[in-house]
Order: sequence, then C-alpha cells, then structure tokens
Amino acid sequence: MEPPSQQQHQQHVVVCGGGVIGACTAYFLGKKGVRVTLVEKSAIACAASGKAGGFLALDMCDGSVLRGLARASFGLHQSLAEELDGESYGYRRIHALGLGIEEAKGAPGYLSKGHAKASVPAWVDGPVSGSAKPIGNPKTMAQVHPQLFTQAIFAKAVEKYGVSLVIGKVQEVKLAGNKVTGVVVDGEVIAADTVVVAMGPWSGENSLVSSLTSISGLKAHSIVVRPKQPDAISPYALFLTYRTKEGKVLDPEIYPRPRGEVYVCGMTEEVAVPDDPQQIIPRPEATAMLQRVAGTVSSVLAGAEIEVAQACFLPCSEDGVPVIGKIPNVDGAYVATGHSCWGILNAPATGASLAELIVDGVSTTVDLKPFDPLRFCIRASRSR
Repeated sequence: MEPPSQQQHQQHVVVCGGGVIGACTAYFLGKKGVRVTLVEKSAIACAASGKAGGFLALDMCDGSVLRGLARASFGLHQSLAEELDGESYGYRRIHALGLGIEEAKGAPGYLSKGHAKASVPAWVDGPVSGSAKPIGNPKTMAQVHPQLFTQAIFAKAVEKYGVSLVIGKVQEVKLAGNKVTGVVVDGEVIAADTVVVAMGPWSGENSLVSSLTSISGLKAHSIVVRPKQPDAISPYALFLTYRTKEGKVLDPEIYPRPRGEVYVCGMTEEVAVPDDPQQIIPRPEATAMLQRVAGTVSSVLAGAEIEVAQACFLPCSEDGVPVIGKIPNVDGAYVATGHSCWGILNAPATGASLAELIVDGVSTTVDLKPFDPLRFCIRASRSR
C-alpha cells in the first residue's frame, strides 16, 4: 500500500442546491468515484423539485436545442426506475392529450357516460370543445412524483456512493486567483476542488453566475386534490386550452398520479423570488381557479378535497435555454440551472453529462455545447 503522501488525491466536489438537478448531479458524480458534498439551505426537494408536475416526455422537445437532453434523460429515467424502484416514487408510463375546455355560462354541464366523447377518457366529462389531440402514449410519455424521485435518487447517492449532506446557506465560492478552493456555508469554509452551482432561481445570487448572466424565477401555482373515486381516473395527462365564462384563456395541466391524487397546475406570474423557499406561498385566487378548472373538466374531480395548495419558482435563463457547464475563466466552477418547466425531465441527463464533464473533461451522454455558459461571453463580445 502506498504511503498517504503518495496516494492519489480524491477529487472533492461541492454541489450547491438540493433540488432535482443538484441531487442527480451528486448521484452521477458519486457513481464516478468522486467525493461529493451537497449543500442545501432547507431540505432536499423543498422548492420547485418538490412541487412540480413530474411529467416526462421523450419527444416534446424535438425541434429545439433540448432534443438530445430530453431524449437521453427520458431513457435514464427508465433505467433509474429499474435501479431505484420507480414504483416507490410514482414512475409509470402514461397517455397525454391536448384538449379545449369551454366553461358554460352556468354550472358545468357534465356528459353522461354514454354520451362522453370517444376521444377522451371517461372521467373527462366536462365541456370539451372540439376533438382531443393525442400528444403521446406510454411509449413516449411517463411521470414521476418529483419530490419522491428527488429524495430517492439522493438517498441512493448517500447509501451507495457516500455522498454527504450539509444543511446551510451557501454564501460564497472561495477562490485563490482563478481557482476554486471551497465554499462558505453559514460562515464556515468547506474545502473543495470543484463547485457546482445548481440552486434553481437562486443560482443568480452567486457572483460567479451573476457576473456571467441573469437567472430569474417564474412563479407557478399548483394544487393536489384527492377525488373520492380515484379508481375512476385513468393515467392520462391533460394539457388544456381553457376558456372561462368571462372569456379569459388559460393553459392549465392535469396529471393524475398512481396513488390516487391528482395534480393541477397552470397559473403563473412574474414576481420577485423570496430569499427562502419556505417563504413561497400560493395566491388564493390562483388556487381557487385551479380548483375550478378541475371541477369543470371532470365530475369526478368536482368537490375533491385539496390536499396541498402550493407555489414554486421555475428557474429561467435569459435566453430560455438551460445553463449547464463550466463557468468561463474560473478553474473548478460549474453551473446547472435555467431548466424552467423541464427540470424534472432533464435532470438525469444534466447530472450525468455534468459528472462526465467534471471527471473526464468531456460529456458523452449529451453534447453540452448548446448549454455552455461560455455563450454569454461570446454574445457580450459580439455586441461591443
């Protein structure tokens, strides 16, 4: 055995942020033999990763720069479900439909089972306008419970790869010249060779990120209801064009989950992101509207008890494209944020690719060039 002074140094990576992006990055780094510490201010999946819909799509990002990331991630979700017991976090294949709903002037007019539209599942007996448009089937669509998935993959990272968790606020990334040396957490320094900033909309609070680009947050509302007849609801995700009786057009989404609850989302607004995820509260008017949507779409959902009314902030980049890769001109600094509404889907491939980039110097799971933070430096130089 080599004496300690001659043993190879084990790389230590500090991942900042305990959402789905940070958890997946920690998992895949651990899998590659790296010592990993994840720092989270509150709890694993306490923000958007615990309050998202958990919808997974193979091909809905086709035609955009997200295509490769989404397709790789969809496959990784399947393999992770086999490794992590996907049933425990609600992984299943589903159908998805797009359809119009137009509120009646009075009470919702529910259709009898015999007169329900053949193109929609039987539980969708509200005022459907036009024909439903199939978006996907179990070959191309799936879902997870996002909070349970994030917690499951991080738990596996801890159990199998020795990833450690520190609860505290990341205050600063320490540098010696242009080299990362550690992270300041609640006044204490955690030494590190490499740091990954994956704090969702709070990533922009880090000076290394804010000096490069801006990251904002879009507030999204959702409710989780539990119908009295959950067995009547088949696994169809609904993407709605919803016209209220007042003439307002909304785009809510409804995701039944395998444990009997139904997730409803779709009310977004641009407001300031609070310092603490625990300070994010839903707007009562938005919650009421989502409950109204659910009850209009389906008599099975009408009057269903609201188990959770919540809100979160989706992390958005300035150009609408995720920011994944090495921070320019700083040795050992990386970022992964700006995934917007596709964070749960794209987290596994983001984590796997970033782990490859950090450890091997190149990503093979996905070509990260479209997401490279360097693009902001190039644009800035061209605009001069």
